[in-house]
Amino acid sequence: MSRVRSKDTKPELIVRKFLHAQGFRYRLHDKKLRGKPDLVLPKYKTVIFLHGCFFHGHEGCRFFIVPKTRTDWWLDKINGNKRRDVRIKTNF
Repeated sequence: MSRVRSKDTKPELIVRKFLHAQGFRYRLHDKKLRGKPDLVLPKYKTVIFLHGCFFHGHEGCRFFIVPKTRTDWWLDKINGNKRRDVRIKTNF
C-alpha cells in the first residue's frame, strides 16, 4: 500500500499532458479547495478529479477487484470513499 501514489499517477500525467497540449493551464492539488482536486482550471472555474478504480470501486470496471484478505475492512473503506466522492461532488 505504501507504493500507491496519490499524485503524479499515470492517468493524471496523461490528462495533464493532453490539457497542456490543447492550451489549457491548470493548478495541481489545490489545498484551498475541498477534496484537493487533481487539476484546477481557474480560468474556467473547473476542477477535475481523477479517481482510481481500486480505491473508488467503479461499477462494472474490470480493474476493480475486492481483495481476498480483510474483505470487510476494504469494503468499508471503498464504500466510505464512494460516499465522500458524492459529498464532495455536491459541494462544488
